[in-house]
Amino acid sequence: MIRAKSIDFAVRIIKFYKYLCTEKKEFVMSKQILRSGTSIGANVSESKNAQSSPDYLTKMNIALKEADETQYWLELLFRSEYITIDEYQSLNNDLKEIIAILVSIVKKLKDKK
Repeated sequence: MIRAKSIDFAVRIIKFYKYLCTEKKEFVMSKQILRSGTSIGANVSESKNAQSSPDYLTKMNIALKEADETQYWLELLFRSEYITIDEYQSLNNDLKEIIAILVSIVKKLKDKK
């Protein structure tokens, strides 16, 4: 479930990046959100070939950190008025769902230790 959600979110972020560059002429924050927003799924994907449980936990923790960073850039884009409240909420709702799933995964893994 987290893999599919993170891939779907990455596709949205790529389209969002294109929109920011072409329509808003914003190139700095858009590049940052592109990197962190696509990195969530990359780390989730890497976790499926983890060499150990600690390695899996590390990948999921990195994905969570990237999700938090993505949330930061998204809020900054909103507060600096590059995006509307609707654009912000749409992406942020998906992102909050991903963060909740990652927090749950990380918590369960840490509780097993």
